[in-house]
Amino acid sequence: MATKKVVYKIGDDVSTDIIYPGRFMATVLPAETPLYAFADNPELNARLKSGEIPAGSAFVAGNNFGCGSSREQAVSCLKGYDLMIVARNISRIFLQSAINLGLNIVICPDIDAAEGDELEVADGKVHNRTSGKSFAINPLPKARQAIIDAGGLIPYTRKLLLKA
Repeated sequence: MATKKVVYKIGDDVSTDIIYPGRFMATVLPAETPLYAFADNPELNARLKSGEIPAGSAFVAGNNFGCGSSREQAVSCLKGYDLMIVARNISRIFLQSAINLGLNIVICPDIDAAEGDELEVADGKVHNRTSGKSFAINPLPKARQAIIDAGGLIPYTRKLLLKA
């Protein structure tokens, strides 16, 4: 996997309302949801919308990332920027939505990284190329990872049907 730069570090208990505020729930199109990612954090939202944060960048999160409601838009808005989320752990509902939509997620209970660090995911570990440290990941079951790798449940199913 290619090296990803950490562009944002966020703490514990980041709810779906922080990721995608509830007042934008009427917006459901994947092409539009990214506009409202972290809308209550004007600086981060502006960096995302302006392209200052390039596709493929990494966000590092603490525990319980994506807690709260089951709003799919919280995943869709992150997927729209092609972000990789490396978190100590991810809430159950957010995890399932991330798999269904193909959001690049990595569960790494001991991750230690700062903004600007370069991360690489390989051999069951997150390698922090900046600090020289490596951290074990909790791999997803192969079937779930295959769905993410295919880009989500719909592309995965389409791929299976085309094989048949």
